[in-house]
Amino acid sequence: MQGLEEQILASWVVNAISWTRAVRRGEIRSRERVTNGAILEAIYEGAPRTLLDLGCGEGWLAHQCARQGIEVLGTDAVAELTAIAAESAPPGARFQTLTYQQIATGGLRERFDVEVANFSLLGDRSLDDLFQALPKLLAPGGCVLVQTLHPLLVCADHPHADGWREGSWAGSSPAFRAPAPWYFRTLESWMRLFHRHKLVVKEMREPLDPLSRQLSAGRPSDGGVPRPGPWPLRDGRPPHPRCSDRRAARAGR
Repeated sequence: MQGLEEQILASWVVNAISWTRAVRRGEIRSRERVTNGAILEAIYEGAPRTLLDLGCGEGWLAHQCARQGIEVLGTDAVAELTAIAAESAPPGARFQTLTYQQIATGGLRERFDVEVANFSLLGDRSLDDLFQALPKLLAPGGCVLVQTLHPLLVCADHPHADGWREGSWAGSSPAFRAPAPWYFRTLESWMRLFHRHKLVVKEMREPLDPLSRQLSAGRPSDGGVPRPGPWPLRDGRPPHPRCSDRRAARAGR
């Protein structure tokens, strides 16, 4: 029987085509109205030259940043997704199939002005492995941006405590199959994760839907199980100019 972390990857393998279609057709309402713009704003504020897109999926974010002149490396554990991302990549965007564990054990040797995880932190122990490596991959003054689910909006009927939750493709195309489990973290738990790996939270933002003026959680009903709204972390070498993020924490050492 597959472990829960392995089930996440297996789900993205079988749903790679459906996910790409949904993203590129603009079918996920919360992304189109709130979270896409929020993460791009956070990245552009720091004026990075280089960017690491962790869990890049089909490549939407990497492509957008490369079109703005940023040199981007997108990584994902799912080869089907990195292949899709590479097929249509603009100049300046490249892709590599790597798990978080491989990154944690030295699979990358480059340094980046910004490391971003846009709804791509769904596991438990794999995050500890990854976060241990992140400071070593930052250029001086670099920052880490994480956009993730708002803990207060996705707790639903469950206890407000860390733990695995069932995934859902409710509200998505019938083409989606095998929803992935995901690991819920409280805000307190997120903060501990950052501090445990010597990343000091500098800023946290909560993006609002421009029409409803309500928080956007990237809920499954908005188009599928979440790949974790934004948070930035900033490594505390000489400060990088204005590195920030929403539903996001800004952090540094």
